Amino acid sequence: MSDAPALIEMRGVTKRYGGIPAIEKVDFTLRKGEIHALLGENGAGKSTLTKLMAGVVAPTAGEILLDGKPVSFGSPAEAMRDGINMVYQENSLVPSMTVAQNIFLGDESFFNKLRPLYIAAQQFLQSLNFNVDPWASVAGLGVAKKQMVEIARAVRQNARVIVFDEPTASLTPEEKHHFFALIRRLKADGVSIVFISHALEEALEISDRITILRDGKLVMSDDRSKFDRERIVTAMVGRALSRDLYGEGTKTYRKAGEKVLSVQNLSMGKVVRNTSFTVYAGQVTGMFGLIGSGRTETAKIIAGIAKRNFLHGGETRLGERSVRYRVPGQAVRDGIVYVTEDRKVEGFFDTMSIAENIGIGHIAAGFNKGLVVRTSEIAAIARTWSEKLAVRSINADARVIELSGGNQQKVVIAKSLVQKPRIIIFDEPTRGVDVGAIAEIHQLIERLADDGLAVIVISSYLPEILGISDRILVCQKGRVVEEFRTEDATEAKIMYAAVH
Repeated sequence: MSDAPALIEMRGVTKRYGGIPAIEKVDFTLRKGEIHALLGENGAGKSTLTKLMAGVVAPTAGEILLDGKPVSFGSPAEAMRDGINMVYQENSLVPSMTVAQNIFLGDESFFNKLRPLYIAAQQFLQSLNFNVDPWASVAGLGVAKKQMVEIARAVRQNARVIVFDEPTASLTPEEKHHFFALIRRLKADGVSIVFISHALEEALEISDRITILRDGKLVMSDDRSKFDRERIVTAMVGRALSRDLYGEGTKTYRKAGEKVLSVQNLSMGKVVRNTSFTVYAGQVTGMFGLIGSGRTETAKIIAGIAKRNFLHGGETRLGERSVRYRVPGQAVRDGIVYVTEDRKVEGFFDTMSIAENIGIGHIAAGFNKGLVVRTSEIAAIARTWSEKLAVRSINADARVIELSGGNQQKVVIAKSLVQKPRIIIFDEPTRGVDVGAIAEIHQLIERLADDGLAVIVISSYLPEILGISDRILVCQKGRVVEEFRTEDATEAKIMYAAVH
């Protein structure tokens, strides 16, 4: 692989926004037929570098060479014509169209025959081992299946270069296995892959070379064999982390406190089926399950976002009181808060500032009894929570969309915590978050449990579930089928319960 010729060279590339460099004088080389992992904390410049490569933005300085010749892409369409395609972390699908229409978008005939189109889409998805209905509307898909459609669309276009930005963040272990097999097939066909991931084990497993950015600058670039997990983390954050990210060291498990929530025979259509479990104060309850297991839907029913069956829908008890919420605001006022897995779509208002987003959480909790809230009060509350969660931004008035993924997630969490919950549900809390922010979010979750809150953490990543939880609930086909004390659980036991 080290002898393979360079396909893309980026020499001294710099990109500034408002005079502030997102990346500065970075050199990057992508060889033909290699898998190149691009790593760094949120805000390190990974997405900016790949957007320059894919024609989304233009460099402020430096040059980009393709096949040894300088290129200047004016748009992503120009880059795609030269064989460079990008699969974004936040999907770019057309929600009003079906899966098949999105896959073939831009490659339609003047007169489309629908049946052959859908058959072709179904066969193509099956060849990738992606279980997605081609007739389904994208708007109704979960995050994981949207990601599969994004990947399928990029692969189908026969690109020479594919940039995958956090492609596995929402995939189950089985789906990741199929995806890695796909990447290896693409490599064997001579396609060059740029792989951005916060899961360092994935980068060490799949890549040929690794490049690490920090604060917009190149830290190191070398063959995968020269790296281990500790060296990567130290290069990314500039220091060794003081604790293990996923609790593989010594952990003290919390005993169950007061029973604060009990669910009996909860049902919603075919998605949630007669599921029952209990949640206790002062503990982190982990929920694991494969796609379609009903984890998120169960959480949304509890939080008043989704409605259980009107008849035979089961019962939710908050303490000794039976509750049935019509809207999330009722749950919030009772102290139940849900932190969404899809922060961009459901978590924040992207054109609003950090303070405005956190302030909306305060207003939604009803602390002001419908009275006018002073701007200075909202600013003070937002400043307090931004400091507590170490939200990093260029300035205090920055829009949330301008923040890195980890800082966006902190804003979403702050907007929830300002509502003073008794029960807080985190759905994939570290999806698309860098190692430094993962450690901070895990420490926050543990502090919340130590302070007596009942914390539920839904995660597709087994090391996270094992590392952060005191109890683990395993979901399958809409039901909680197994419960483990974490000290007795293993990855093998949890996966067996999830699939059998």
